[in-house]
Amino acid sequence: MSGGGCSVVWFRRDLRVEDNPALAAGVRAGSVVCVFIWAPEEEGPYYPGRVSRWWLKHSLAHLDSSLRSLGTSLITKRSTDSVSSLLEVVISTGATQLFFNHLYDPISLVRDHRAKEVLTAQGIAVRSFNADLLYEPWDVNDVNGRPFTTFDAFWGRCLSMPYDPDAPLLPPKRIISGDTSRCPSDTLVFEDESEKGSNALLARAWSPGWSNADKALTTFINGPLLEYSQNRRKADGATTSLLSPHLHFGEVSVRKAFHLVRIKQVLWANEGNKAGEESVNLFLKSIGLREYSRYISFNHPYSHERPLLGHLKFFPWIINQSYFKAWRQGRTGYPLVDAGMRELWATGWLHDRIRVVVSSFFVKVLQLPWRWGMKYFWDTLLDADLESDALGWQYISGTIPDGREFDRIDNPQFEGYKFDPNGEYVRKWLPELARLPTEWIHHPWNAPESVLQAAGIELGSNYPLPIVGIDAAKTRLQEALLEMWQHEAASRAAVENGTEEGLGDSSESTPIAFPQDIQMEENYEPVRNNLPATRRYEDQMVPSITTSLVRVEEEESSLDIRNLVEETRGEVPTNEMVNQEPRRDTLNQGVLQTIRNNTLPQPNAAIGLQHAIEDSTAESSGSSRRERDGGVVPVWSPSTSSYSEQFASDDNSIGTSSYLQRHPQSHQIMNWRRLSQTG
Repeated sequence: MSGGGCSVVWFRRDLRVEDNPALAAGVRAGSVVCVFIWAPEEEGPYYPGRVSRWWLKHSLAHLDSSLRSLGTSLITKRSTDSVSSLLEVVISTGATQLFFNHLYDPISLVRDHRAKEVLTAQGIAVRSFNADLLYEPWDVNDVNGRPFTTFDAFWGRCLSMPYDPDAPLLPPKRIISGDTSRCPSDTLVFEDESEKGSNALLARAWSPGWSNADKALTTFINGPLLEYSQNRRKADGATTSLLSPHLHFGEVSVRKAFHLVRIKQVLWANEGNKAGEESVNLFLKSIGLREYSRYISFNHPYSHERPLLGHLKFFPWIINQSYFKAWRQGRTGYPLVDAGMRELWATGWLHDRIRVVVSSFFVKVLQLPWRWGMKYFWDTLLDADLESDALGWQYISGTIPDGREFDRIDNPQFEGYKFDPNGEYVRKWLPELARLPTEWIHHPWNAPESVLQAAGIELGSNYPLPIVGIDAAKTRLQEALLEMWQHEAASRAAVENGTEEGLGDSSESTPIAFPQDIQMEENYEPVRNNLPATRRYEDQMVPSITTSLVRVEEEESSLDIRNLVEETRGEVPTNEMVNQEPRRDTLNQGVLQTIRNNTLPQPNAAIGLQHAIEDSTAESSGSSRRERDGGVVPVWSPSTSSYSEQFASDDNSIGTSSYLQRHPQSHQIMNWRRLSQTG
């Protein structure tokens, strides 16, 4: 058919044919040209990580196959300027209309605004749609028409909106293809040779693609959803929905998930099934947290770079590459933290409970800049999602109004006995601790020497001593908070006096820069036949991906020591990038020598304390924790005198390296009232 008058449908993170409003509009309008433009350089520091690129590669192939079965195909373009490439596609196909679905991260907001301006100027009709959220961010406001500043208020409003979310759309029965004869596809390369071996193993656990996502949703709702509330704290099993990567890439519609879960909610309520009702509420809150991440990103586009609470700009983060490397490599000396980081490195996945543990340890115990942790999660998670990532790390860091109290440190030992009471998760990912009795598994530094010897453990050699003592970390955190308040008071006084003295407006400082290279090499050596009883600290090993990724009903209780790979990780550069943020000395080295003598509670006491310690329903970084667990974000409400301005002003400059500052026209769309939307 002639390309005259056809429509271009621009796919991004909406890789599905079902409930895709932009595709449906194109089909209604006549012939369609479907296009995906790969321009990762536009993402700046958020170039997709290896496992994200693997997922995208297979999801696009699946989408292309689906479109071909309907009568068309997916045109792929490699670009460094999406809008220019989009214009070329429109011109070469003779299209008169462009349809696409909304995204809400700041980079996409800028790009989409420019696309509308450029193509409209060329006489192209441009319409955009909501395909990613239950409600658009500009539709959810308080009684004064202002955006909400806490999750509870936001989600309460969403659940009491006067109209339900739109019902999901059925996939088209047939698509009439536009003329693509002058618009050939570019071959997209998502992985290099060094990554293919690792990526091949991912396919044993995951099946990207919209129809696979639909099956995963159906399987979850008809099975694990019922016991979702009961199982959500188990760290060593597939107890969550595992939908988050599918949701990030738009392979499954959040509206469809919401509607199907609400059907279960009504059914179980009528049956008086209290467990089912509780599970539904928790899962719906996890959907709500994903919604909230987009809401925050839209209303505060700098939230992936700056704390939303003004005074936390003054927190004196520790710029310590050694701490950062030890955390990434799972060598902190705290078994639950180390097991989580080994799993993340090997598989690109973490249970949401463990995300909370490792991110809280990063921020509160090591006091490293939260954006470093956020960026590492972005680089390594299968479900890496900028909006969810930013919300999670801001929550853990206490830098949003309903975030965790900053002075609260979760002891990894206690967390271990809550989320991994039998130590199976630790044994799976830390084979060097596999023979340690459960009594000591989460605090080996307290174990008698005879127990360590029997287990083949030499602390400081084949498993590290804790790099920071919890008591010392608490003291250091209190000192840092005091320093933060002093700097905040000095800045406030300077502003009130109208002088430039003191620190001045903190918005003038740039965020702490990321280290030059925070990704790790993944060189897999041949399988070894046996595990030495004693290894040097540098020779730690992690289970192979094959032992951890295959999802089965019953997991092996013991680790097959033959399925091990040696860990070889990239070095962090020695140059440390520091800006105006204060630098503080690292922990007194004496802690390492004395920590084994610390009198920490014994395991039975820790288990007994589980009921006394708050069972945090906090969600951690990355979209999966929101999509896969339904904990309520607790509201932190100290006296108003302990805040500076509730939020950092939206006019704050965003740092010289920021994409938004390089594109000042974005300020025209930061205000939701001015964002032009159609459709």
